[in-house]
Amino acid sequence: MRLRSFVAAVAATAMGISLAACGGGDKNDSSGGGSGGDQTLTYWASNQGTSLDNDKEVLTPVLQKFTQDTGIKVNLEVIGWNDLQTRIQTAITSGQAPDVVNIGNTWAASLQATDAFLPFDGDAMGAIGGKDKFVPTALATGGKEGTDPTSVPLYGLAYGLYYNKAMFAAAGLQPPKTWEEMVTDAQKLTNPAKKQWGMALAAGSYTENVHFAFINAAQNKADWFDKDGKPTFTGDGNVQGVLRYLDLMQKDKVANPSNAQYDNGTKSVNDFATKKVAMVINQNNADSSIVANGMKAGEYGVVPFPAPSGAEQVASHVAGINLSVFKNTKHKDAALKFVKYMTDAQTQTTLGKPFSSLPVLKDAKPVFTTDAAEAATFQDVYNTKSKPLPLVPAEDQFESTVGKAMNSMFAKIATGGTVTADDVKAALKTAQDQVAAGS
Repeated sequence: MRLRSFVAAVAATAMGISLAACGGGDKNDSSGGGSGGDQTLTYWASNQGTSLDNDKEVLTPVLQKFTQDTGIKVNLEVIGWNDLQTRIQTAITSGQAPDVVNIGNTWAASLQATDAFLPFDGDAMGAIGGKDKFVPTALATGGKEGTDPTSVPLYGLAYGLYYNKAMFAAAGLQPPKTWEEMVTDAQKLTNPAKKQWGMALAAGSYTENVHFAFINAAQNKADWFDKDGKPTFTGDGNVQGVLRYLDLMQKDKVANPSNAQYDNGTKSVNDFATKKVAMVINQNNADSSIVANGMKAGEYGVVPFPAPSGAEQVASHVAGINLSVFKNTKHKDAALKFVKYMTDAQTQTTLGKPFSSLPVLKDAKPVFTTDAAEAATFQDVYNTKSKPLPLVPAEDQFESTVGKAMNSMFAKIATGGTVTADDVKAALKTAQDQVAAGS
Protein backbone atom coordinates (compact mmCIF):
# COMPACT_ATOMS: atom_id res chain seq x y z
CA MET A 1 0.00 0.00 0.00
CA ARG A 2 1.10 3.54 -0.56
CA LEU A 3 0.33 7.10 0.43
CA ARG A 4 0.63 9.66 -2.36
CA SER A 5 2.49 12.81 -1.33
CA PHE A 6 1.02 12.49 2.14
CA VAL A 7 3.42 14.67 4.05
CA ALA A 8 3.34 17.41 1.42
CA ALA A 9 -0.45 17.43 1.33
CA VAL A 10 -0.74 17.56 5.09
CA ALA A 11 1.88 20.28 5.37
CA ALA A 12 0.05 22.38 2.79
CA THR A 13 -3.30 22.18 4.54
CA ALA A 14 -2.53 21.65 8.19
CA MET A 15 -0.49 24.78 8.97
CA GLY A 16 -1.79 26.21 12.20
CA ILE A 17 -4.50 23.58 12.67
CA SER A 18 -4.55 22.07 16.13
CA LEU A 19 -5.08 18.37 16.62
CA ALA A 20 -6.64 18.97 20.03
CA ALA A 21 -9.97 17.71 18.74
CA CYS A 22 -8.54 14.35 17.69
CA GLY A 23 -10.18 11.27 19.15
CA GLY A 24 -13.35 9.63 17.99
CA GLY A 25 -14.58 8.48 21.37
CA ASP A 26 -17.80 9.38 23.14
CA LYS A 27 -17.98 13.17 23.27
CA ASN A 28 -19.80 13.04 26.60
CA ASP A 29 -17.21 10.82 28.24
CA SER A 30 -15.04 12.70 30.69
CA SER A 31 -13.06 9.74 31.94
CA GLY A 32 -9.93 10.84 30.07
CA GLY A 33 -7.34 8.18 29.51
CA GLY A 34 -8.82 5.68 31.92
CA SER A 35 -10.27 2.36 30.84
CA GLY A 36 -13.71 0.82 31.08
CA GLY A 37 -16.80 2.79 32.08
CA ASP A 38 -18.77 4.30 29.23
CA GLN A 39 -15.82 4.79 26.90
CA THR A 40 -16.26 4.23 23.20
CA LEU A 41 -13.34 3.94 20.82
CA THR A 42 -13.72 4.70 17.13
CA TYR A 43 -11.79 2.22 15.00
CA TRP A 44 -11.20 2.55 11.26
CA ALA A 45 -10.42 -0.87 9.83
CA SER A 46 -9.10 -1.43 6.32
CA ASN A 47 -10.90 -3.79 3.94
CA GLN A 48 -9.20 -7.18 4.36
CA GLY A 49 -11.95 -9.61 3.40
CA THR A 50 -14.11 -10.13 0.33
CA SER A 51 -16.17 -6.98 0.96
CA LEU A 52 -16.75 -4.24 3.53
CA ASP A 53 -19.73 -6.19 4.87
CA ASN A 54 -17.62 -9.34 5.12
CA ASP A 55 -15.10 -7.45 7.25
CA LYS A 56 -17.86 -6.27 9.55
CA GLU A 57 -19.14 -9.84 9.91
CA VAL A 58 -15.66 -11.08 10.80
CA LEU A 59 -14.70 -8.24 13.13
CA THR A 60 -17.96 -7.68 15.01
CA PRO A 61 -17.78 -10.76 17.28
CA VAL A 62 -14.07 -10.09 17.89
CA LEU A 63 -14.82 -6.53 18.99
CA GLN A 64 -17.77 -7.68 21.09
CA LYS A 65 -15.43 -9.98 23.00
CA PHE A 66 -13.11 -7.03 23.66
CA THR A 67 -16.06 -5.09 25.05
CA GLN A 68 -17.07 -8.02 27.25
CA ASP A 69 -13.53 -8.34 28.59
CA THR A 70 -12.86 -4.63 29.19
CA GLY A 71 -16.16 -2.71 29.20
CA ILE A 72 -14.78 -0.54 26.38
CA LYS A 73 -17.09 -0.23 23.38
CA VAL A 74 -15.76 -0.02 19.83
CA ASN A 75 -17.44 1.92 17.04
CA LEU A 76 -16.25 0.11 13.89
CA GLU A 77 -16.03 1.57 10.41
CA VAL A 78 -14.52 -0.48 7.58
CA ILE A 79 -13.01 1.67 4.82
CA GLY A 80 -11.95 0.56 1.35
CA TRP A 81 -8.33 1.07 0.32
CA ASN A 82 -9.26 3.53 -2.41
CA ASP A 83 -10.70 5.86 0.24
CA LEU A 84 -8.57 5.21 3.30
CA GLN A 85 -5.64 7.51 2.54
CA THR A 86 -7.98 10.44 1.85
CA ARG A 87 -9.92 9.78 5.02
CA ILE A 88 -6.74 9.69 7.11
CA GLN A 89 -5.43 12.87 5.50
CA THR A 90 -8.72 14.64 6.18
CA ALA A 91 -8.71 13.37 9.77
CA ILE A 92 -5.23 14.79 10.36
CA THR A 93 -5.98 18.20 8.90
CA SER A 94 -9.47 18.59 10.37
CA GLY A 95 -8.83 17.18 13.81
CA GLN A 96 -11.85 14.86 13.44
CA ALA A 97 -9.98 11.60 13.77
CA PRO A 98 -10.73 8.11 15.04
CA ASP A 99 -8.88 6.72 18.03
CA VAL A 100 -7.31 3.76 16.23
CA VAL A 101 -6.76 3.14 12.52
CA ASN A 102 -5.37 0.47 10.22
CA ILE A 103 -2.67 1.59 7.79
CA GLY A 104 -0.75 -0.09 5.00
CA ASN A 105 2.64 -0.70 6.59
CA THR A 106 4.47 1.08 3.77
CA TRP A 107 2.71 4.29 4.83
CA ALA A 108 4.27 4.23 8.29
CA ALA A 109 7.19 6.62 7.80
CA SER A 110 5.07 9.10 5.81
CA LEU A 111 2.40 9.12 8.50
CA GLN A 112 4.99 9.35 11.25
CA ALA A 113 6.31 12.56 9.68
CA THR A 114 2.90 14.24 10.16
CA ASP A 115 3.39 14.04 13.96
CA ALA A 116 -0.28 13.11 14.32
CA PHE A 117 0.22 9.63 15.75
CA LEU A 118 1.15 8.26 19.14
CA PRO A 119 4.73 7.00 19.36
CA PHE A 120 5.03 3.52 20.80
CA ASP A 121 7.74 4.52 23.26
CA GLY A 122 8.80 2.35 26.18
CA ASP A 123 5.60 2.86 28.18
CA ALA A 124 3.21 2.55 25.25
CA MET A 125 5.03 -0.47 23.87
CA GLY A 126 4.98 -2.06 27.31
CA ALA A 127 1.24 -1.45 27.56
CA ILE A 128 0.61 -3.55 24.43
CA GLY A 129 2.81 -6.44 25.55
CA GLY A 130 6.31 -5.30 24.60
CA LYS A 131 8.23 -5.24 21.36
CA ASP A 132 9.67 -8.71 21.88
CA LYS A 133 6.36 -10.36 21.04
CA PHE A 134 6.54 -9.21 17.41
CA VAL A 135 8.45 -10.64 14.47
CA PRO A 136 11.41 -8.20 14.26
CA THR A 137 11.10 -7.57 10.51
CA ALA A 138 7.39 -6.81 10.96
CA LEU A 139 7.99 -4.39 13.82
CA ALA A 140 10.64 -2.65 11.72
CA THR A 141 7.90 -1.39 9.39
CA GLY A 142 6.46 0.81 12.16
CA GLY A 143 8.37 4.00 11.38
CA LYS A 144 11.73 5.52 10.56
CA GLU A 145 14.70 3.50 11.75
CA GLY A 146 16.07 4.70 15.07
CA THR A 147 12.79 6.27 16.23
CA ASP A 148 9.90 5.08 18.35
CA PRO A 149 7.44 3.53 15.86
CA THR A 150 4.03 5.10 15.40
CA SER A 151 2.45 1.86 14.22
CA VAL A 152 2.73 -1.82 15.10
CA PRO A 153 2.09 -4.86 12.93
CA LEU A 154 -1.39 -6.33 12.73
CA TYR A 155 -1.67 -8.58 9.66
CA GLY A 156 1.33 -10.03 7.81
CA LEU A 157 1.68 -10.84 4.12
CA ALA A 158 4.58 -12.11 2.01
CA TYR A 159 5.31 -13.03 -1.60
CA GLY A 160 5.82 -16.59 -2.75
CA LEU A 161 6.31 -18.35 -6.09
CA TYR A 162 3.24 -20.46 -6.85
CA TYR A 163 3.81 -23.33 -9.29
CA ASN A 164 1.52 -25.85 -11.01
CA LYS A 165 2.51 -29.29 -9.73
CA ALA A 166 1.14 -31.22 -12.73
CA MET A 167 2.91 -29.02 -15.29
CA PHE A 168 6.19 -29.37 -13.44
CA ALA A 169 5.82 -33.15 -13.11
CA ALA A 170 4.94 -33.58 -16.80
CA ALA A 171 8.10 -31.66 -17.76
CA GLY A 172 10.25 -33.55 -15.26
CA LEU A 173 11.02 -30.39 -13.32
CA GLN A 174 11.56 -29.64 -9.65
CA PRO A 175 10.42 -26.32 -8.11
CA PRO A 176 13.20 -23.76 -8.57
CA LYS A 177 15.59 -22.72 -5.82
CA THR A 178 17.46 -20.04 -7.77
CA TRP A 179 16.55 -17.32 -10.26
CA GLU A 180 18.42 -19.18 -12.99
CA GLU A 181 16.45 -22.35 -12.33
CA MET A 182 13.19 -20.38 -12.34
CA VAL A 183 13.94 -18.88 -15.75
CA THR A 184 15.04 -22.23 -17.21
CA ASP A 185 11.90 -23.95 -15.89
CA ALA A 186 9.70 -21.14 -17.20
CA GLN A 187 11.27 -21.38 -20.66
CA LYS A 188 10.64 -25.13 -20.79
CA LEU A 189 7.02 -24.53 -19.79
CA THR A 190 6.42 -21.75 -22.33
CA ASN A 191 4.73 -22.53 -25.65
CA PRO A 192 3.17 -19.40 -27.17
CA ALA A 193 1.69 -21.41 -30.05
CA LYS A 194 -0.41 -23.27 -27.50
CA LYS A 195 -1.04 -20.07 -25.51
CA GLN A 196 0.96 -21.54 -22.64
CA TRP A 197 3.41 -19.38 -20.68
CA GLY A 198 5.91 -20.11 -17.96
CA MET A 199 4.94 -17.11 -15.83
CA ALA A 200 2.33 -14.41 -15.46
CA LEU A 201 3.28 -10.89 -14.32
CA ALA A 202 1.15 -7.97 -13.17
CA ALA A 203 3.30 -5.87 -15.49
CA GLY A 204 0.82 -3.00 -15.74
CA SER A 205 0.52 -2.52 -11.97
CA TYR A 206 2.93 0.08 -10.69
CA THR A 207 2.56 -1.15 -7.11
CA GLU A 208 3.42 -4.74 -8.08
CA ASN A 209 6.25 -3.54 -10.32
CA VAL A 210 7.87 -1.41 -7.63
CA HIS A 211 7.67 -4.28 -5.15
CA PHE A 212 9.79 -6.39 -7.50
CA ALA A 213 12.11 -3.49 -8.26
CA PHE A 214 12.72 -3.35 -4.52
CA ILE A 215 13.07 -7.11 -4.00
CA ASN A 216 15.37 -7.65 -6.98
CA ALA A 217 17.55 -4.72 -5.94
CA ALA A 218 17.66 -6.03 -2.37
CA GLN A 219 18.91 -9.34 -3.73
CA ASN A 220 21.73 -7.26 -5.26
CA LYS A 221 22.36 -5.66 -1.80
CA ALA A 222 21.26 -2.31 -3.21
CA ASP A 223 19.32 0.46 -1.48
CA TRP A 224 16.94 3.05 -2.94
CA PHE A 225 17.71 5.75 -0.36
CA ASP A 226 20.84 6.69 1.59
CA LYS A 227 21.04 7.04 5.37
CA ASP A 228 19.83 10.66 5.09
CA GLY A 229 16.71 9.65 3.15
CA LYS A 230 17.98 10.94 -0.19
CA PRO A 231 17.09 8.88 -3.28
CA THR A 232 19.84 6.75 -4.82
CA PHE A 233 17.78 5.17 -7.58
CA THR A 234 20.48 5.03 -10.26
CA GLY A 235 22.86 2.71 -8.42
CA ASP A 236 23.96 -0.28 -10.47
CA GLY A 237 22.28 -2.77 -8.13
CA ASN A 238 18.93 -1.04 -8.62
CA VAL A 239 19.33 -0.77 -12.39
CA GLN A 240 20.31 -4.42 -12.79
CA GLY A 241 17.53 -5.57 -10.44
CA VAL A 242 14.89 -3.77 -12.49
CA LEU A 243 16.35 -5.04 -15.77
CA ARG A 244 16.41 -8.61 -14.47
CA TYR A 245 12.67 -8.42 -13.79
CA LEU A 246 11.88 -6.73 -17.13
CA ASP A 247 13.85 -9.44 -18.91
CA LEU A 248 11.31 -12.08 -17.89
CA MET A 249 9.21 -10.61 -20.69
CA GLN A 250 11.99 -9.17 -22.85
CA LYS A 251 14.99 -11.49 -23.03
CA ASP A 252 13.72 -14.67 -21.39
CA LYS A 253 10.32 -14.45 -23.11
CA VAL A 254 8.51 -16.46 -20.43
CA ALA A 255 5.66 -13.95 -19.88
CA ASN A 256 2.95 -13.06 -22.36
CA PRO A 257 3.45 -9.49 -23.65
CA SER A 258 -0.24 -8.90 -22.95
CA ASN A 259 0.69 -8.96 -19.26
CA ALA A 260 1.74 -5.34 -19.74
CA GLN A 261 -1.98 -4.57 -19.53
CA TYR A 262 -2.45 -6.41 -16.22
CA ASP A 263 -2.99 -3.52 -13.83
CA ASN A 264 -3.47 -5.63 -10.71
CA GLY A 265 -2.23 -8.90 -9.28
CA THR A 266 -5.62 -10.59 -9.50
CA LYS A 267 -5.35 -10.88 -13.29
CA SER A 268 -2.05 -12.74 -13.20
CA VAL A 269 -3.35 -14.99 -10.40
CA ASN A 270 -6.42 -15.82 -12.49
CA ASP A 271 -4.19 -16.93 -15.39
CA PHE A 272 -2.39 -19.25 -13.00
CA ALA A 273 -5.61 -20.60 -11.51
CA THR A 274 -7.06 -21.32 -14.96
CA LYS A 275 -3.80 -23.10 -15.92
CA LYS A 276 -2.73 -20.69 -18.65
CA VAL A 277 0.62 -20.26 -16.92
CA ALA A 278 2.84 -22.52 -14.85
CA MET A 279 4.01 -19.98 -12.25
CA VAL A 280 2.95 -16.72 -10.65
CA ILE A 281 4.52 -14.59 -7.92
CA ASN A 282 1.95 -13.34 -5.43
CA GLN A 283 1.25 -12.81 -1.77
CA ASN A 284 -0.20 -15.54 0.41
CA ASN A 285 -3.72 -14.09 0.28
CA ALA A 286 -3.87 -15.25 -3.36
CA ASP A 287 -5.01 -18.68 -2.17
CA SER A 288 -8.69 -17.78 -2.04
CA SER A 289 -8.64 -16.35 -5.57
CA ILE A 290 -6.84 -19.41 -6.91
CA VAL A 291 -9.37 -21.81 -5.42
CA ALA A 292 -12.31 -19.58 -6.39
CA ASN A 293 -11.18 -19.81 -10.02
CA GLY A 294 -11.34 -23.59 -10.00
CA MET A 295 -7.85 -24.75 -9.05
CA LYS A 296 -7.78 -27.22 -6.18
CA ALA A 297 -5.47 -26.55 -3.26
CA GLY A 298 -3.49 -29.75 -3.88
CA GLU A 299 -2.74 -28.79 -7.49
CA TYR A 300 -0.24 -26.07 -6.64
CA GLY A 301 2.80 -25.65 -4.45
CA VAL A 302 4.71 -22.63 -3.17
CA VAL A 303 8.42 -21.91 -2.79
CA PRO A 304 10.23 -18.67 -1.90
CA PHE A 305 10.66 -16.20 -4.77
CA PRO A 306 14.21 -17.14 -5.76
CA ALA A 307 17.30 -14.95 -5.92
CA PRO A 308 20.18 -15.43 -8.36
CA SER A 309 22.90 -17.85 -7.27
CA GLY A 310 25.11 -16.25 -4.66
CA ALA A 311 22.80 -13.25 -4.19
CA GLU A 312 21.17 -12.01 -0.99
CA GLN A 313 18.24 -14.23 0.01
CA VAL A 314 15.49 -11.60 -0.02
CA ALA A 315 12.22 -13.14 -1.24
CA SER A 316 9.67 -10.45 -0.35
CA HIS A 317 9.18 -7.05 1.11
CA VAL A 318 7.55 -7.09 4.55
CA ALA A 319 3.99 -6.69 3.38
CA GLY A 320 0.94 -6.20 5.54
CA ILE A 321 -1.21 -3.95 7.70
CA ASN A 322 -0.21 -1.97 10.79
CA LEU A 323 -2.21 -0.40 13.60
CA SER A 324 -1.81 3.23 14.73
CA VAL A 325 -3.30 5.38 17.49
CA PHE A 326 -3.96 9.08 16.93
CA LYS A 327 -1.79 11.04 19.33
CA ASN A 328 -4.57 13.23 20.73
CA THR A 329 -7.08 10.49 21.38
CA LYS A 330 -9.10 11.19 24.50
CA HIS A 331 -8.81 7.52 25.42
CA LYS A 332 -5.12 6.67 25.24
CA ASP A 333 -5.18 3.86 27.81
CA ALA A 334 -8.26 2.30 26.25
CA ALA A 335 -6.75 2.57 22.78
CA LEU A 336 -3.59 0.83 23.94
CA LYS A 337 -5.70 -1.92 25.54
CA PHE A 338 -7.38 -2.34 22.15
CA VAL A 339 -4.06 -2.53 20.30
CA LYS A 340 -2.84 -5.13 22.79
CA TYR A 341 -6.02 -7.15 22.25
CA MET A 342 -5.82 -7.00 18.44
CA THR A 343 -2.20 -8.15 18.52
CA ASP A 344 -2.54 -10.93 21.07
CA ALA A 345 -2.14 -14.56 20.06
CA GLN A 346 -5.81 -15.52 20.29
CA THR A 347 -7.08 -12.60 18.20
CA GLN A 348 -4.34 -13.13 15.62
CA THR A 349 -5.43 -16.76 15.25
CA THR A 350 -9.11 -15.81 15.04
CA LEU A 351 -8.53 -13.30 12.23
CA GLY A 352 -5.72 -15.09 10.40
CA LYS A 353 -7.93 -17.45 8.42
CA PRO A 354 -10.74 -15.15 7.20
CA PHE A 355 -8.25 -12.40 6.33
CA SER A 356 -5.63 -14.82 4.89
CA SER A 357 -2.90 -13.16 6.92
CA LEU A 358 0.36 -14.32 8.42
CA PRO A 359 0.86 -13.93 12.16
CA VAL A 360 3.01 -10.98 13.19
CA LEU A 361 3.94 -12.62 16.51
CA LYS A 362 7.03 -14.71 17.18
CA ASP A 363 6.42 -18.47 17.23
CA ALA A 364 2.80 -18.09 16.09
CA LYS A 365 1.54 -20.52 13.48
CA PRO A 366 -0.24 -19.41 10.30
CA VAL A 367 -3.83 -20.59 9.91
CA PHE A 368 -4.72 -19.15 6.48
CA THR A 369 -4.17 -22.56 4.86
CA THR A 370 -4.37 -26.20 5.92
CA ASP A 371 -1.31 -27.01 3.77
CA ALA A 372 1.46 -27.27 6.34
CA ALA A 373 4.24 -26.93 3.75
CA GLU A 374 2.74 -23.80 2.22
CA ALA A 375 2.17 -22.26 5.64
CA ALA A 376 5.74 -22.95 6.69
CA THR A 377 7.12 -21.51 3.44
CA PHE A 378 5.26 -18.23 3.74
CA GLN A 379 5.98 -17.84 7.45
CA ASP A 380 9.70 -18.46 6.86
CA VAL A 381 9.74 -15.89 4.05
CA TYR A 382 7.97 -13.35 6.25
CA ASN A 383 10.13 -13.97 9.30
CA THR A 384 13.58 -14.46 7.75
CA LYS A 385 13.66 -13.56 4.03
CA SER A 386 11.78 -10.25 3.95
CA LYS A 387 12.99 -6.67 4.10
CA PRO A 388 10.87 -3.56 4.81
CA LEU A 389 10.33 -1.12 1.96
CA PRO A 390 12.29 2.15 2.45
CA LEU A 391 11.40 3.63 5.84
CA VAL A 392 11.51 7.23 4.65
CA PRO A 393 8.78 9.88 4.20
CA ALA A 394 9.31 9.81 0.42
CA GLU A 395 8.52 6.09 0.19
CA ASP A 396 5.16 6.84 -1.45
CA GLN A 397 6.90 8.87 -4.16
CA PHE A 398 9.37 6.02 -4.70
CA GLU A 399 6.47 3.65 -5.32
CA SER A 400 4.72 6.00 -7.72
CA THR A 401 7.68 7.17 -9.80
CA VAL A 402 9.63 3.91 -10.09
CA GLY A 403 6.53 1.75 -10.46
CA LYS A 404 5.07 3.88 -13.24
CA ALA A 405 8.44 4.01 -14.99
CA MET A 406 8.40 0.22 -15.04
CA ASN A 407 4.86 0.22 -16.42
CA SER A 408 6.12 2.29 -19.34
CA MET A 409 9.14 0.04 -19.91
CA PHE A 410 7.00 -3.10 -19.91
CA ALA A 411 4.63 -1.41 -22.38
CA LYS A 412 7.58 -0.67 -24.65
CA ILE A 413 8.75 -4.29 -24.49
CA ALA A 414 5.22 -5.57 -25.15
CA THR A 415 5.01 -3.58 -28.37
CA GLY A 416 8.31 -4.88 -29.70
CA GLY A 417 10.70 -2.30 -28.30
CA THR A 418 13.93 -2.93 -26.44
CA VAL A 419 14.86 -1.67 -22.98
CA THR A 420 18.58 -1.57 -22.17
CA ALA A 421 20.39 -0.99 -18.89
CA ASP A 422 21.00 2.59 -20.03
CA ASP A 423 17.27 3.03 -20.62
CA VAL A 424 16.52 1.74 -17.13
CA LYS A 425 19.12 4.06 -15.62
CA ALA A 426 17.70 7.05 -17.49
CA ALA A 427 14.17 6.24 -16.32
CA LEU A 428 15.36 5.85 -12.73
CA LYS A 429 17.27 9.12 -12.98
CA THR A 430 14.04 10.90 -13.96
CA ALA A 431 12.23 9.25 -11.05
CA GLN A 432 15.07 10.14 -8.68
CA ASP A 433 14.98 13.79 -9.74
CA GLN A 434 11.21 13.92 -9.20
CA VAL A 435 11.53 12.49 -5.68
CA ALA A 436 14.46 14.75 -4.80
CA ALA A 437 12.52 17.81 -5.98
CA GLY A 438 9.51 16.87 -3.88
CA SER A 439 11.35 16.06 -0.67
